[in-house]
Formats: sequence, C-alpha cells, structure tokens
Amino acid sequence: MFFVRTASERDLAKVSTLLGETWHATYDALYGADKVAELTARWHSVPALKAQLARKNSEFVVADNGKEIGGMGYAAMSDTLRKGAILHQLYVLPKFQRQGVGREMFAELETCFPDAEIMQLEVEPQNHAAIGFYLAHGFVKTGDTASCNDAQSGIPALIMQKSLL
Repeated sequence: MFFVRTASERDLAKVSTLLGETWHATYDALYGADKVAELTARWHSVPALKAQLARKNSEFVVADNGKEIGGMGYAAMSDTLRKGAILHQLYVLPKFQRQGVGREMFAELETCFPDAEIMQLEVEPQNHAAIGFYLAHGFVKTGDTASCNDAQSGIPALIMQKSLL
C-alpha cells in the first residue's frame, strides 16, 4: 500500500530515477531513447527537481510504500493562468500503474490550491493511457501546443483543463 506524502530533498534522487524509468517506458517508442534521455537529463535531474521543491505556491508529492517510491506528482499555481494551478507532473512507475497510485496522488494535488478555480496540464497526444486517466478525472481538451513544457522540447501536447469549483 502506498501513502501519499510531501516530498523532501532526500527523495529527489529516487524521484529522478523514477522519472527516467517512466519516461523511457512511455516515450522511447515515440521519440527514441536519445531524445528521452536528453529531456529527462534537463527536466528530471536532481537540481531541476530541487528547484521545483523550493518553489513557492507549489506541492510536490510522492507515493511511498516504505520500501520504494512508486509515483510522484508536482503542481503549482500558475504565473500566467488567472486563478489556475498547473499539474506539471504525475508519474507512476510502470509496475505500479493501474493500481490507484496516480489517483491518490492526483486527489491530494487537486486539493492543495484553495485559490485555484481551474487546473491545467499538458499531455502527449499519443499517451492514450494518460489522456484516459485525465478524462476520467474531469479534464477536457482546451487546446494544444507544439512544444510541451518549454520552447525547445519539440514535444507536442494537448492542453487539458478541469474546473476546481
């Protein structure tokens, strides 16, 4: 059984490894292992995760069973989206997917922003499992972008939103 808790600095190396494994399992077939390794090195390094952990108006959670971290989630109030929170990351190790780990982390994250009226996210259009998860949790497609997360990624994404009211 996993418990969702706030992440700490001591978790970051394990979270970085989790993200690398999950990204390779999910995206190698779409973008190739080299592109995935490049993005995970930039986005999921311990220093990058440490910056997320330190960001004000954010929540960084892990799913921990006492032996290992099976998932992670990160959301923050948006700097540009009025009264909006952005779900930046929600990842579960492949061996623990479809066991409610993502649902539990998401349930925690969506309650962490009492001033937010909406939550927004970006998801790869070919990540059908993630899209299904988000649709099942009340998100709707509101747009798309040619470059997920940053202008240099080259990864297309659907933009999805959910009302938090």
